[in-house]
Parts: sequence; C-alpha cells; structure tokens
Amino acid sequence: MPHATTPTAQDFVPYATAAIDFHCALNLPGGALVAGRGELDSLHAHLVALHGLFDAHTARTAPLIEIEGDHLKAARTRLWQAADHVHAAYHAAPRPGTGEVPTREACRAGLLEGAPQLTICQRHQRAARLVRRQSTPAELHHPFTGLVRH
Repeated sequence: MPHATTPTAQDFVPYATAAIDFHCALNLPGGALVAGRGELDSLHAHLVALHGLFDAHTARTAPLIEIEGDHLKAARTRLWQAADHVHAAYHAAPRPGTGEVPTREACRAGLLEGAPQLTICQRHQRAARLVRRQSTPAELHHPFTGLVRH
C-alpha cells in the first residue's frame, strides 16, 4: 500500500499560525498582564480545533504508519491536556465587569456561572465526550504521556 500523501486543496494552517503570531505582537505588551476570559475562551477554541485536526490525522495515519500514528496520538493527548488547563484557567480568571477573582474553593466546587460564560463549558463538554471515547483515564490524567519509542 503506498504511503504517499495527497495534496490538499488549500492549506490554511500557516495562515492560522501567522494570525496567532500577529495577535501576540499586537496584543501582548511586555510586563505582567492577566489573561482575560475572552482571550482564554478563544485560546480554548483554538486548542479544541487543533485537537480535532490532530484526531483526524491520527485516525487516517495510524492504520498506515503505526509509528507516525503513535506520535500524533501523543500530540493529540497533550493538546487535550492543554485545553483542559485553559478551561480551568478561564474559571480562575477575573470576572468581567467586577474584576472579582474566584476563590480556590469556588473553582474546585465547579460553580456554574451561566451564559455567556457557559459557552466555553459547552465546547469543553462536547470535546470531552469525544476524548473519553479515544483515550483511557490514565492517558488523560498522567502528567506526562511518555516518550513514544519504536
């Protein structure tokens, strides 16, 4: 079976990378700065989208080239771990309007904040359902997914 790749109609990933680089150059001044909830929500959306892209590549590649598929699976798992941390950071960030910073107890309790803050949670839950079908709890919660060696 040939392992050749097929050319894509249009590769938009370089444009997405350039947009993130441009965003950093324009919107992140030097010095201390609290990440706002709007930006954390956008970053979470990017990570979930990247996770979906890596999932598609993993599903297509793993049956053909096991080693490459294993590396893509490890990257996919790390992207989910990053999205999970960004979701948690969102809920720990200052609330818009009041600037109130939630206490650790409120964050641990997982108190719902309602709309529009619920959007990130809905996206996270939709992605989590898919992630749980693909990965074991040990893979998802292990602090390091391990080196993939062949």
